[in-house]
Amino acid sequence: MPRSAFQPLLLLLALAPVPALALDLDPAAIRQQLVLPAEPAGAITPTAAKQKLNATPQPIVVAGRIGARGMEPFLDGKASFVLVEIPADDHAKKPGHDADNCPFCKKKNANAPMVAVQFVGADGKPLPIDARKLFGLAEGSDVVVQGTGVFDAKLAIPIIQLTADGIHVRQPQ
Repeated sequence: MPRSAFQPLLLLLALAPVPALALDLDPAAIRQQLVLPAEPAGAITPTAAKQKLNATPQPIVVAGRIGARGMEPFLDGKASFVLVEIPADDHAKKPGHDADNCPFCKKKNANAPMVAVQFVGADGKPLPIDARKLFGLAEGSDVVVQGTGVFDAKLAIPIIQLTADGIHVRQPQ
């Protein structure tokens, strides 16, 4: 396609309205609304949440570790991430422990669900701010998230979908 054929497309993209939501977001204000100063009571593991939830949305508080079993746990530019079980064994607390490559953790977590967490705006769409920047998160961070969760046992992969309204980041020990 000749270069001139792209010019109308580029002009159209340049003139396209930018969603007001992206321009109006104040990360500091959002952070203040969503970050919980204290860990909410009643946090349960993803495995316990799987037992409690069904296809009907229910309030839930889940404690987990940011990770996705060898995949990227974050969505670039979105307030979304994936949680996995926090290993409870003493061996998992050793420096340099890699649950993705540990045979004991792999076996224990083979049937444990992952939790797809998203923070949404008033329009119901994920907030267009990267969760790493918004909350200061990294892969391996332990968090407690509260919100509304669903679990559909018919899905091929056990995954809990959690629309969050609050997060507490646990401090490393």
